[in-house]
Amino acid sequence: MILEFTGEMWFWRGPAPWHFVTVPDEQCGALESASAQVTYGWGMIPVTARIGGTGWQTSLWPKDGRYIVPVKASVRKAEGLEVGDSVTVRLTVDA
Repeated sequence: MILEFTGEMWFWRGPAPWHFVTVPDEQCGALESASAQVTYGWGMIPVTARIGGTGWQTSLWPKDGRYIVPVKASVRKAEGLEVGDSVTVRLTVDA
């Protein structure tokens, strides 16, 4: 399964701060359907993600009935991204 969407990068200031992009509702239904076959626990879905020319392995996190994509510091640096930027994310889920 391959999904592509555009969303805003945001920052979570929790005990382990991290940057994320939220998957839009339209794509969350497809991910939810695939999750039973690919999750490794807590609803996490392993994916290959790509923003611009930078790809990485990560897992989607379930949050508030949707999924969020963690964006590593190395990806943000390589693509020149900041909080509030609109980014296009391509996800490959091996379902």
